[in-house]
Amino acid sequence: MINRTMVRTRVVQTLFAYYTNQGDTPSHALKQLRNSFSDTYSLYMMLLEFVNALTRYAQEQLEASVERAKVVHREFVPNRRFVENRFAKQVFNNLQLRHYIDEQHLTWDAGMNAVEDVYKQLNNHYFFRDYMRQETVTYEDDRRVWRRIMSDIVPESEEMFSALEEMEVVFDKNHWTTDLDIVASYVVKTIKRFKEDSDATQALLPMFDKEEEVQFGEKLLECAIANHDVYAEQVKGRLEHWDAERLAFMDRIILQTALAEILNFPDIALEISMNEYLEIAKEYSSEKSHIFINGVLDEILKGMKQDNVLLK
Repeated sequence: MINRTMVRTRVVQTLFAYYTNQGDTPSHALKQLRNSFSDTYSLYMMLLEFVNALTRYAQEQLEASVERAKVVHREFVPNRRFVENRFAKQVFNNLQLRHYIDEQHLTWDAGMNAVEDVYKQLNNHYFFRDYMRQETVTYEDDRRVWRRIMSDIVPESEEMFSALEEMEVVFDKNHWTTDLDIVASYVVKTIKRFKEDSDATQALLPMFDKEEEVQFGEKLLECAIANHDVYAEQVKGRLEHWDAERLAFMDRIILQTALAEILNFPDIALEISMNEYLEIAKEYSSEKSHIFINGVLDEILKGMKQDNVLLK
C-alpha cells in the first residue's frame, strides 16, 4: 500500500519534525518514521472499519424509524438494502481487519460525527437513491455503492477531517488528515479486489507495496541527517542567483532530502528523484517553492557533473 512516493513524503515530514524539535536524536527520528508508516496503515484499516461503523449507524436509524412508525400507528416497510449490503458483510467478517482493529484497540466511537455526516450526505446523493430504488441489485451494485462512498463522499466530508483530527489525539496517530485522499483511494482499490465469493480470509493490502520500500525510507532518512552540513553547504554555495530570503525551512528540508536520494541511490533515475521532490514541494511548501527548488537543484547538479561527482 505504502509506495515509494509516500515514503519520500514521510521522510520529509520526519526531517521537518526532527529539526523543529531540538534535542531529537537520529534514532528517535528513525522511530518516528517507522511510526508514521504504521499510522498510515492504521488509517487504511480505520477507513475499512468505517464500512462497519456506517452500516451499524444506518441499521440504528432504520430501527428508530420502525419504532417511530409503531408509536404513531403508521405502516412502514423498511428498506434494508443498504444494511444488508453483501460487500459490507464481507468487510465485517474479514479476519485480517478484525484482528488488526482489535489488536490496535481502534474504534469509531470518537468519530461518530463523521459517521452521521456521511450518512446524511449519502441519502442526498443520486447514486444512493438509485441504488435503494432499484427492484433488484447485484453484488456489483453492492460493491459499487461503497466505492462511490469512499471516492465521492468520505474525502470531501469536513466532519471526517474533524473526526480524524480528534482521533489522532485519542489514538496518538499522525498525518491522518493529510493522508485521507490517498488512503481513501487505497480503500477503493481494496473494494475492487473483493469478489462475490470472497470469504473471511480475503487479503487486504499489505502495509508496503514492496518490502524494500522500508529499507529505502530508513536509509534515505539516515543519509539526509548524517550529511546535513554537506548538503547545506552545497545549497548555500548555489544561492548567488537566488533570493536567500525565499529559502523557507521546508524548502531546505526538501532540498536536503532530494540531495540525499540523488547522491546515495545510484539506481534511481535523476529525473524521477527531481520530479518526486518538486511534487512534494507543490504539496507541502509555498506556492512557487517548486520553481525555486528546481532552480537550486539544477545549479547544484550542474556543478556536480562538472566536478565528476554526479555520474547519473
